[in-house]
Amino acid sequence: MPRSPRPHHGRPHRAAAAAATSVLVLAASLGSAGRVAALATPAAKPGVVISSTAPDLASLGWVWPAPRFRLARPFVAPAHEYGPGHRGIDLDLLGGSVVQAPADGVAAFAGKVAGRGIVTIDHGNGLVTTLEPVDPAVEAGAPVRRGEEVATLAVGGHAAAGALHFGVRLNGAYVNPMLLLGGVPRAVLLPCCD
Repeated sequence: MPRSPRPHHGRPHRAAAAAATSVLVLAASLGSAGRVAALATPAAKPGVVISSTAPDLASLGWVWPAPRFRLARPFVAPAHEYGPGHRGIDLDLLGGSVVQAPADGVAAFAGKVAGRGIVTIDHGNGLVTTLEPVDPAVEAGAPVRRGEEVATLAVGGHAAAGALHFGVRLNGAYVNPMLLLGGVPRAVLLPCCD
């Protein structure tokens, strides 16, 4: 007689459990200037209700840190604070090496760490971006404007040659930069052959 599959009896599958713990709770409120004023916890806990009325972070008006690029590596949220993952996105720059500020802010750091150039921009309200590997075109403490050139692409770090790593932290926790950029523009598929 064939055996029927055993039910999980309320125990989630490992992948589902890992995905549930890496959910970003976006229970933030927007200030009058359209900035994020507060954010709840960076990872959902069992029994936490995630609000579907969370604000759209893309409404903050951020721009991509390069004029032309291809998404080379997506954000991969770790299952826990020290777990493996990819805490940002990597962009292959196409036809240039200009790296621009995604939003207004202040260059909090511009220099080398472990042999690779880094520019970190503090945008206020808990939002901080890191761009690497780069040759900084700004100095620490300098105000920067959205779309302004802040560096040129260099080599080093974990990113492949020709790729820019773009990381974003919100109140100290890494978030997917796509939340601030509205995602990747939709690709249009063309017919292949006659």
